[in-house]
Amino acid sequence: MKHYDPRDNHAFALGHDAFGRLQLIMSGKIIGPLTPVRSFPISAPSEGIALVDDDGTEQVWLDRLDDLPLDQRTLVQEELASREFTPEIRRIRQVSSFATPSRWQVDTDKGETTLLLKAEEDIRRLSSTTLLIADGYGVQFLIRNVSALDKGSRRLLDHFL
Repeated sequence: MKHYDPRDNHAFALGHDAFGRLQLIMSGKIIGPLTPVRSFPISAPSEGIALVDDDGTEQVWLDRLDDLPLDQRTLVQEELASREFTPEIRRIRQVSSFATPSRWQVDTDKGETTLLLKAEEDIRRLSSTTLLIADGYGVQFLIRNVSALDKGSRRLLDHFL
């Protein structure tokens, strides 16, 4: 495993293989395909990123994404965006029932949608203000700051907390 040192401009290079998968060129060897994995995707999304191969072996550790040169940082960000999908709930319009399972009509940063809350245990508190909601279809929804929600959304949410 290689720890990326931002002072070493020639530590490695990133690119895509013929199939468009991320690969690493280090010490004359091509390693890939690689998958970037965030250690703390919500609390510190640009810190602690591992580049792992298909066997799950960590090939490179990045302390900070911003330490990479712009072209390589862009490649990693594109890979992360293609595999991560966590819509952020901005407003809860209505819920079908205060008992679970319950269908929620919500506005997210990706648009309007409906989520299925199977059980109250599917709402995880990540911090005093941050919630992660796993819906019945496998999508993770984020409420970054409960107190930033409008009064009606907070009132609906309180029934499940």
